[in-house]
Amino acid sequence: VVVIGSGATAVTLVPAMTDIAAKVTMIQRSPSYIVSRPGRDQFANALRRFLPEKLAYRIVRFRNIHLQNYFYRRMRKDPQQARSKIMHLLRKDLDPRFDIDTHFTPRYDPWDQRLCLVPDADLFRAMNAGTADIVTGEIDRIDENGVLMKSGEHIQADIIVMATGLQLQLLGGIPFTLDGEPIDFHQRYYYQGMMFSGVPNLIQTFGYINASWTLRADLNSKFVCKLVKRMDALLATRCEPTLRPEDQHMAGKNWISDFTPGYMQRGMQLFPLQGDHAPWHNTQNYLLDRKLLQRGIPNDGALRFT
Repeated sequence: VVVIGSGATAVTLVPAMTDIAAKVTMIQRSPSYIVSRPGRDQFANALRRFLPEKLAYRIVRFRNIHLQNYFYRRMRKDPQQARSKIMHLLRKDLDPRFDIDTHFTPRYDPWDQRLCLVPDADLFRAMNAGTADIVTGEIDRIDENGVLMKSGEHIQADIIVMATGLQLQLLGGIPFTLDGEPIDFHQRYYYQGMMFSGVPNLIQTFGYINASWTLRADLNSKFVCKLVKRMDALLATRCEPTLRPEDQHMAGKNWISDFTPGYMQRGMQLFPLQGDHAPWHNTQNYLLDRKLLQRGIPNDGALRFT
C-alpha cells in the first residue's frame, strides 16, 4: 500500500494499515513536523482515582488548555529551539537508519502549519519494525505496478491512497443570499470570529488552528445563547454586525494570518477578512477570546439590533 501525503490523515493511516498490509509506504513531497504523545494521560487518570470526576475533569481541562497555549507561544517565539527539540525527540523514537534531515525536517517553522500527532509513537514503531517506510520526493507518474518517482525510484503498490489535502468550504458550501443577491463573504469582515459584517442573523463556528476545535465551539454556543436572550429582551428580530465610522478604512487582512498550509492558501479567497482591531480580528487565542466573550454581548456600536 502507498499512502501519498504527509499530514494528519497520512500519519494516522500508515500505522493503522500495517497489521493488514504486507508493507505500507508513505510518499511525501516535503516533510511535516511529527511528534509523539502518550495515548493515555497518566496525570488525568491518577486524578480520577483520587478526586470526584467533575473536579478532576476541570483540573485536567485547565492544565491542558494552559499547557497547550504555553507551548504554542514558546514555539512561535523561539522556532529554532522548538525545531531542535522536535528533532531531538525524533532521533530518540526512530531507528538511526532513517535520514531525519531528508524525511522529517520541514522547510517551515513549527506552527507555520499544524503539527501532526502520533499516539504512543505508533508511526515510528511501524517504521522501525520495517512494516512501514517513507519516501520523500516528487512523483513522476503512476503506472500499472505502482509509483515512479522523479528520482527514478519505483515503489510497488497494489493500492494507492490519496491523502493529499482537502478543499475548504465556508459554511458547508451553502450558497447564501441577502435580499435576493448572492453574498460574497470575502468582501465582508469577521465580527468576533463568528459573524459577518452586513449579514444579519448568521453565526458560524470555525475552531482554532492551534488548539482543540471544540474550545471555540463552546465559546460560540454560549455567545449565541446570550445573543438570543438579548434579542428577546429588546423584542429584536435582526442582529447585524455593522462597520462603524472608525472601521470604514480598516486594512483588510486574511482571515487567518501566519499559517501557510496549501489547503488554507487555496481556500483563503472564500473566507471573510479580518481587521486590525477589535471586534473585527480573528485572534486564534482561546484565552483572549474567552476573556472577550464571557463579558456578555458587547455594547460596541458594531452589533446592531432592530
